[in-house]
Amino acid sequence: MDFQKQRRTMVDTQLRVNDVTSPELVAAFLSVPRERFVPKSMRALAYSEVEVETAPGRALWTPRDLGKLLRALGTRPDDVALVIGAGTGYSAAIIGQNADAVIALEDDEDAVAAMSDRFAEIRLDQAVAVQGPLADGLPDQGPFSLILVCGMVETVPQAWLDQLAEGGRLGVVVRVGRDLGQAKVYIRAGDAVSSRDVFECCPPVLPGFEKTTGFVF
Repeated sequence: MDFQKQRRTMVDTQLRVNDVTSPELVAAFLSVPRERFVPKSMRALAYSEVEVETAPGRALWTPRDLGKLLRALGTRPDDVALVIGAGTGYSAAIIGQNADAVIALEDDEDAVAAMSDRFAEIRLDQAVAVQGPLADGLPDQGPFSLILVCGMVETVPQAWLDQLAEGGRLGVVVRVGRDLGQAKVYIRAGDAVSSRDVFECCPPVLPGFEKTTGFVF
């Protein structure tokens, strides 16, 4: 199977047609072997226009959704980035092509070990995998100029926003309906954090970030 050819086709038919045309971002998608970030039994689907489940509660987004959100965030060469719920590490690997450093956060020890191995395999020295509670982020390592959340959530923890550096951007999809999410970018300016909507999508839900339902009398 010619994965390199499939990678080029993915870029041409799923990214460029959706206005993901930044040369740096396109180059990142062309250089990262997506097939290495999915289970071996599912590598034939690595470049399809579908989400690929990699573990319970974790999945690779469609290239279109990831590309559009990264375009909105605008990765910069001096960015120190945090990827929350990094899964197999694909999103972190894409960011790592154009950032100064990226930390991939997962709450499972085995997932962190597997990510570390993958980063070593593709010689991505800019990325490191770390274990910890997702809702907490990594306050000891922040602040971060870029934070990406790899899954749709109903609530955005204040801890994530607090870890944004001045001018820092946080990209996340917030659930707004049963089968609909809104990709949003949060930006810090001084003590204030503002947000803007960028596009609608429905990536897999990141467990543990549901709204608390109160009693109704």
